[in-house]
Amino acid sequence: MAGSKRILILTADAGFGHRSAANAIAAALDSLYGEQAQVSIVNPLDDRRVPFFLREAESDYDKLVRSLPELYKLGFDASDYAVPTNLIENAMTVLIYEVISDLIRQYKPHAIISTYPIYVSVISAVFTISRIRVPQYMAITDLATIHRLWLNKRVDGLFVPTPSVRELALNYGFRPEQVHVTGIPVNPACALSQRSPAEIRASLGLDPDRLTILAVGSRRVEHLQEALHVVNHFGYPLQLIAVTGKDKEMFNQLQEERWHIPVKIFEFTDDVISLMQASNLIICKAGGLIVTEALACGLPLILVDVIPGQETGNADYVISSGAGDLAFTEMQLLETLAHWVADDRRLLEIRSANARRAGRPEAALDAAKIVWEGAQQGPRPSEPAGRLSLIRLLKKNRVRWQWDEEPEGSQAS
Repeated sequence: MAGSKRILILTADAGFGHRSAANAIAAALDSLYGEQAQVSIVNPLDDRRVPFFLREAESDYDKLVRSLPELYKLGFDASDYAVPTNLIENAMTVLIYEVISDLIRQYKPHAIISTYPIYVSVISAVFTISRIRVPQYMAITDLATIHRLWLNKRVDGLFVPTPSVRELALNYGFRPEQVHVTGIPVNPACALSQRSPAEIRASLGLDPDRLTILAVGSRRVEHLQEALHVVNHFGYPLQLIAVTGKDKEMFNQLQEERWHIPVKIFEFTDDVISLMQASNLIICKAGGLIVTEALACGLPLILVDVIPGQETGNADYVISSGAGDLAFTEMQLLETLAHWVADDRRLLEIRSANARRAGRPEAALDAAKIVWEGAQQGPRPSEPAGRLSLIRLLKKNRVRWQWDEEPEGSQAS
């Protein structure tokens, strides 16, 4: 198609945030440019050539941070320095160079976006070997606790969640024009939806005018089941939407519960944004994705679970923004709900207004526009610095490094 551009988005499935950010940018590109934007989303770690321990680490991410949170935090902190980060980047170049190189050959992109931090150095190595590059971008998917791996100056553009992270990037040596405060990319439906909360509630068979609470999470979310017990017996005229995150056992358990309030239960939904827009508040864990989507929808949060490390920063951001509260016990949740709905929901309205100010519903659309502009530039020569040492590193580790042809996408107009 004349004028079309191929956009390659590289992501991972460690948690849900990286994949969701990739999906959001893809949806935004489709919304803005239609068939002109030929978008491919790929997880390089799915390739069988990737070492087993890397693939297993990705699939066991949630188990690791849940069962050994302090060990995870120790590893996170210990690696967040220049020397360990450089070692990680060199190791990733050796371990997944062939996979990334082959993806660039296969998809022939006009621009590349990463929503996972380990790919940028490898992409840059491919560019160095091939002597040609196309624009590459990084979308940070953490709100506050930013590992140094995210701050790789080889990108043409860095999409950051907040002004404070922009300042952090500038302190690491980024040029001001490289860093864009877009927010974490979320489903563009947050910005584009035209339906009112009452309309969505009615479509779900719920009371259009009743206070609506959304609860999201599986049995792995600590304190969530206790929170649902409090909601069920709170004694205030409200209704509940619950999403159990593909947890069949919890879904069945909630179906069998004796409810004293109207309730709508989903085992899974691919339209959580609509459920957020139908709700007055959300009860959930402090995961980066759900926090970002809730804020983008102007939805205040009651956080019942915070995993030490990255989620601590997410929780801190919610609290410091005045967009939510922590509630780790039934009594804390009971007190929080009582305070929020007292005086004609005055505090709930304050929390909602703060959430709207903290959220960035157009994040994916803003990022997509920048990427699309970059994709129009065409190829340019890559920096030759370090090419010989890079070849030596790859040859020493028996990595196929020869680049016999330029990426065809970089030849396209």
